[in-house]
Amino acid sequence: MTYQKIIFMEQQLQNKKGLVENVFNKVFDKYDLMNDFMSLGIHRFWKRDLINMMAPTKNKKLIDVACGTGDIAKLFLKKTNNGSTVFNIDSNKNMINQGKKRLKNLKNITWDIQSAEKLNFQDNYFDYYTISFGLRNTKDINKSLEEAYRVLKPGGRFLCLEFSKINNLNLNFIYKNYSKLIPKIGKLVVGESQPYEYLVESIEKFLNQEELKDCMKKVGFAKCDFRNLSGGVVAIHSGWKV
Repeated sequence: MTYQKIIFMEQQLQNKKGLVENVFNKVFDKYDLMNDFMSLGIHRFWKRDLINMMAPTKNKKLIDVACGTGDIAKLFLKKTNNGSTVFNIDSNKNMINQGKKRLKNLKNITWDIQSAEKLNFQDNYFDYYTISFGLRNTKDINKSLEEAYRVLKPGGRFLCLEFSKINNLNLNFIYKNYSKLIPKIGKLVVGESQPYEYLVESIEKFLNQEELKDCMKKVGFAKCDFRNLSGGVVAIHSGWKV
């Protein structure tokens, strides 16, 4: 069932991928503002939770895939007192350039345009791999997970922050009704609503917590687990390469 769900999601994504790329090309200079609007600013707390869960130490290497404008890198370097290194990876050139401007005063960051499905790094290279709100939009979820496993060192940790499934019926009702407003917010902020209709749809059809955990196990990750945040609106999935 999980495999069929992934195939369906990827087919849907291929059909609308140009739409998604187009909106990121339009919204890159308002990306952080749009995130604040859509999550009511709570995404910043979710990302802090991810870094706290990681508990990084100095002299380590992090790869942050689908990095956007660099929120995770900024928090990671602050946590390690600039004593570690971040490789920020995104498939969108405009997003990378916006991130470079935003974090121009931070050292120890390398930026590059790459896809999650084909990372240009050697095996066993990174101590940490993070992807926040990006796995859902990759062309091939399983291939992206395989690449994450490949580039991590033995003992390295994978952390994925992604929209998930809410179990509480009352909260789910509120969330679903709020989600209907997101395309309208997109229209107001960036002048486009259709791409955000896709984003809401992709969240609705994405894997649940247990399904993503199973996918992680299948590519080799051990000690796989997840932590629900905000009642399951999002979840942080964790796995280790052993």
